[in-house]
Amino acid sequence: MSDPIKHECGISLIRLLKPLEYYKEKYGTAFYGVNKMYLMMEKQHNRGQDGAGFASIKLNMNPGERYISRIRSAKSQPIQDIFSQINERINTTIAEHPQYWDDVALQKKNIPYIGELLLGHVRYGTFGKNSIENVHPFLRQNNWMHRNLIVAGNFNMTNVDELFGNLVDLGQHPKEMADTITVMEKIGHFLDDAVAKLYKEIKKEGYSKRDASPHIASRLNISKILRKSSKNWDGGYTMGGLLGHGDAFMLRDPSGIRPCYYFMDDEVVVVASERPAIQTVFNVDYKDVKELEPGHALIIKKDGAISMEKVQEPKERKACSFERIYFSRGSDKEIYQERKELGKLVFPEILEAIQEDIINTVFSYIPNTAETSFLGMIKEAQNYLNKKKEEQILSLGASMTQEELHKILDVRPRIEKVAIKDAKLRTFITQDSNRDDLVTHVYDISYGSVSEKDNLVIIDDSIVRGTTLRKSILRMLDRLHPKKIIVVSSAPQIRYPDCYGIDMAKLEDFVAFRAALALHKENNSEHIIAEIYQKCLCQMKSKENQEVNYVKELYVPFSTGEISKKIAELLSPSDINAEVQIIYQTIENLHKACPNNLGDWYFTGDYPTLGGNRVVNRAFINFYEGKNQRAY
Repeated sequence: MSDPIKHECGISLIRLLKPLEYYKEKYGTAFYGVNKMYLMMEKQHNRGQDGAGFASIKLNMNPGERYISRIRSAKSQPIQDIFSQINERINTTIAEHPQYWDDVALQKKNIPYIGELLLGHVRYGTFGKNSIENVHPFLRQNNWMHRNLIVAGNFNMTNVDELFGNLVDLGQHPKEMADTITVMEKIGHFLDDAVAKLYKEIKKEGYSKRDASPHIASRLNISKILRKSSKNWDGGYTMGGLLGHGDAFMLRDPSGIRPCYYFMDDEVVVVASERPAIQTVFNVDYKDVKELEPGHALIIKKDGAISMEKVQEPKERKACSFERIYFSRGSDKEIYQERKELGKLVFPEILEAIQEDIINTVFSYIPNTAETSFLGMIKEAQNYLNKKKEEQILSLGASMTQEELHKILDVRPRIEKVAIKDAKLRTFITQDSNRDDLVTHVYDISYGSVSEKDNLVIIDDSIVRGTTLRKSILRMLDRLHPKKIIVVSSAPQIRYPDCYGIDMAKLEDFVAFRAALALHKENNSEHIIAEIYQKCLCQMKSKENQEVNYVKELYVPFSTGEISKKIAELLSPSDINAEVQIIYQTIENLHKACPNNLGDWYFTGDYPTLGGNRVVNRAFINFYEGKNQRAY
């Protein structure tokens, strides 16, 4: 993607189902779980590079023995940082106590991080909140083992104010109005409540306070706790949690917005945000990795009992399509095919834009994530040419000479690696005055790959802001002196903010939104903008729960083609010579390519929760009033 945008987090949960001695004997180390968690987090580092955290729980420890460990980092390479600290701690301890080396029981008792239950998290921060305090997992501590709660997730809630108010009404005093804190405290409240009720029940059965604890742990109904906790959650989430005594859970939102996959056998249960991570790290087949159903929780009790529980009633499935287009690793079997299909389906519009002149057209892509959709586009171009060749050969028949045959067969799509990504500048460019000059050099070009009579078709995953196109890529491509530059987006126009985990929160950031505003200005219809603002204001003040996305009305007067044309004008620098055209994927073709992931609210404005409509209307109010702030 040419526009760098931050996005969802990645989560991993591992439950070892055998004693640690088993892994020592079979795999040569009792640190099997820690090693696997390192790999799981590394295989999902594409999802988060602003922070990483790891927590573990040891089962069946005696009072006074440490059974919870947690480490977090917000450094530039957070995964490497936390595991280098873990390794140093382990190696130092073993060096000081050589007797631990072959004794798993001593390792478990005396070395931190080794345990049967592990939770890992990689994070992208939003709005600059990259301090260690914002890094998952979060820990809620208590001297009662089963009241200790560790939570990590890939989520955003749209109704944090409401959830915060609910906690206050319950008599709590949350330390911060953040969705992570409110979610954890909500689960913690109902966990405390369940423990208190069970204690009263077990006490009546004649058990002492000391003897009650294991009975409380075994009888805890995790599904019921999660059902009560998540009742009013509005958002997209995959939420993982560990309880101090050894229960664990992973919960997915009712619309299936955020992804979640799991694998289990007699040795391990593993859950992750991405299927290929599980496949690679545990060397298992695609068919053995299942998707957690929307509204369900995978619950693992301390004794190893595993259940799949319906926590909230599943809604219409609206799994995030941006996962398929860009965010998830393209090594997933389904995602790889879907991205190729996205490139294939947009080809007819490309063919029209080049007036079917493939001979004088160079095809390329924005590195590196658009490469798969590029392959699909090229395959369709080859299919088109094969049909043309067949028609030509059949029309000439027996009169065709060998020279004519070779001339026909030699025609093929011209493929060049035109754009080369030189550097990733996100981590050290902070001042806009410096950034503008430096960002123009993020990409370089292959000189001599295009001639003055050529069209240049270059495909990108999506065009969000268009900043890098305008400031760097189009100027760079123009140095090759093509006749025409056609930028293709394998995704449709991004018109609306996301509020479920992707850092796309402000309307004015989207070039499609700016194009619609420009068209209203040209057509003297700016009163529509003011009318939308008034409607959004009225809805914000309304007590009724009938939210409507009024921002849709901004786009109604204009066709997709008109907006695309205006985007091309907005993004074309005044000093370039080539004609610029921008082509977007259609919504219909997006759904054809990704039939099982129909979450398309950033393109259509059709949010899967009421909170989404509140967020988009609030985002429009912020835009209209000039407020540079988050809408949720």
